[in-house]
Amino acid sequence: MNLERYSRQILFPGIGKEGQQRLAQSHVVIIGCGALGAMHAEMLARSGVGGLRLIDRDFIEESNLHRQIMFEERDVADRLPKAVAAAARVNRINSEVRVEAVVKDVNYTNVEELIRDADVVLDGADNFEARFLINDAAVKLGKPWVYGAAVSSYGAQMTIRPRVTPCLRCVFPEMPSPGTAPTCDTAGVILPIIATIASLQVAEALKILTGQFEKLHGSLLQFDLWQNTSTGLKLRERSEDCPACRQERYDFLAARGGQLVTTLCGRNAVQISPSASIQIDFAKLSEQMRDAGEVSYNRFLLKFKSGAHEITVFPDARCIIKGTDDPNVARSIYARYIGA
Repeated sequence: MNLERYSRQILFPGIGKEGQQRLAQSHVVIIGCGALGAMHAEMLARSGVGGLRLIDRDFIEESNLHRQIMFEERDVADRLPKAVAAAARVNRINSEVRVEAVVKDVNYTNVEELIRDADVVLDGADNFEARFLINDAAVKLGKPWVYGAAVSSYGAQMTIRPRVTPCLRCVFPEMPSPGTAPTCDTAGVILPIIATIASLQVAEALKILTGQFEKLHGSLLQFDLWQNTSTGLKLRERSEDCPACRQERYDFLAARGGQLVTTLCGRNAVQISPSASIQIDFAKLSEQMRDAGEVSYNRFLLKFKSGAHEITVFPDARCIIKGTDDPNVARSIYARYIGA
């Protein structure tokens, strides 16, 4: 490790030389490489965290560029998955960091394996279902994780240490009903709230990685940068009724079998993931669909259009179908072109 590179950070009493060495030996998993996750990855790479696993299911679109700071116009043109583009940027920022790009949907079939070796998990997800899933897996495995959410000019952040602090389900016993919570696609979002929440998350992660648990703020923090408001709810005791950290009932890990179908809120799109492990041969699939319309692909994804629908296929046979929010329509299109 090149200590000179981190000399100004080592001068900070909260890190020091010992803390810097602990960071170099740490492994962080970031779930979601969009607005929050992109900032997590960049800040942690510059801080000298030794290993990063960047996980995201999606690819870069032009509408991402105003807030997802790792990405550039050429990434859109190259149709890169977010995890791949973020990993490439980390490599350019700090070649000492061991970075792994995982282009997958995080779900009940894989979340435990993806976070099993993490020293801390950072939440860069864009929906509550993913966060409740992360909470179940982290509590079950005893992994600290750092929750964060931002939409419009509002953001929230809290840090969970399983069986030490309240978990997400202690604070939010039930997941919000679909359509009841605003999203970036319905309410918009400004970059300053992304930067605020991501910075808080990374600061909490650095405290965990350097073993300074007494410095964690221990609250649910909420900010509205446009209305100039901030609140902090001190989180003292775990809920006696919590199904996750008290009863060890992991509802979001308990799903079983079949295709995994997710409506991507606000995007007029549905994602379908096969339950079994599959690898798609893009050259062969492209040949099979040559009469269906214009088909293009690179080693990361294949795209084509069918009527009003735009279909993006990933190497693991996962598919995002734009132009519908109806799972049944999406299943039909998937079966027609990809298979049951």
